[in-house]
Amino acid sequence: MKKGFLLFLLIGLFTSCKDEKTISSYDPVNWETREAKINLLDSLQQGKTYLSVYSEIYSQSEHKTHKLTSTVSMRNMNSRDTIFIKKAEYFNTEGEAIRSYFNHPIYIAPLETVEIVVDETDTEGGTGANFIFEWAIKNNTSKPLFEGVMISTSGQQGLSFTTSGVDLN
Repeated sequence: MKKGFLLFLLIGLFTSCKDEKTISSYDPVNWETREAKINLLDSLQQGKTYLSVYSEIYSQSEHKTHKLTSTVSMRNMNSRDTIFIKKAEYFNTEGEAIRSYFNHPIYIAPLETVEIVVDETDTEGGTGANFIFEWAIKNNTSKPLFEGVMISTSGQQGLSFTTSGVDLN
């Protein structure tokens, strides 16, 4: 009996020591198929966009928060031209970089939407998380549209809201 209990206890200790967390949109394999070979010397208009997102939000007081899942949409509003996203960097409330989602430019086909999902269990961003996107487009083409949808559901309660990107100079 003691040996069985000890074995059970050891198995529990070893399996509970995993600090690995899965971040659904962070796996580089997700982005390799979208790699774009662009020549930055081409006459592409370049820009940056800021998007606020929330890993969690306050509820009732500053001491209680609700965790949120964030869906970050990168949208190409052009019906003819492909656009390029050079960088998608995620920052926490303190303005510290948490991660870059890809390390090479990616393409977004005409009228296509590509998404980044920040899982509900990933609260590194905090209540003031944000993204900075760097992008490139052909001249006389619509800029990309960046939107965030945050959602949480628990039992019969649901919470959701959206944010929109703002161009940076």
